[in-house]
Amino acid sequence: MAIIIEKAKAEDAEAILNLTKVCGSETDNLSFGESGIPVSVENEASYIASVENSDTDIFLVARDGKEIVGTGNYTSFPKKRMAHRGEFGISVRKSYWNQGVGTMLMEHILDFAKNVARSEIVSLEVRSDNEAAIHLYRKFGFEKIGTFKGYFKIGEELIDFDIMELFL
Repeated sequence: MAIIIEKAKAEDAEAILNLTKVCGSETDNLSFGESGIPVSVENEASYIASVENSDTDIFLVARDGKEIVGTGNYTSFPKKRMAHRGEFGISVRKSYWNQGVGTMLMEHILDFAKNVARSEIVSLEVRSDNEAAIHLYRKFGFEKIGTFKGYFKIGEELIDFDIMELFL
């Protein structure tokens, strides 16, 4: 496995959207399910192009050869009073879990947040029972600051999420 982390390109849009369907069908830890993210290839390509040279947002892909096996994105808050903060999301194909892909994406995201976006605080929400993700975030220094009860509703089940933050 020779994973490479790089900025997503507009021509990656279709592969990224297909990956969201795969990842969404493999876990209930993401904000989307097996249908993936409901946007067109054109809209996804437009979004990717819009952040390609951004100093506040980034969209990364993890590649194994030509195959995209994971994504990571970082978004700074646009409002002036919140611009010192940002959030991120990571998704990795299940067959690549526990192989360092999440760690590689985190390293790139946090480097961007600190050195390009100049963020002071990075926050996230993570399913409270997602021990693997929580372990990853703690490894990078994130601390739990609260729990959002019923953050997700899957079927009839309300699912709690922990809120975590890292001061850069």
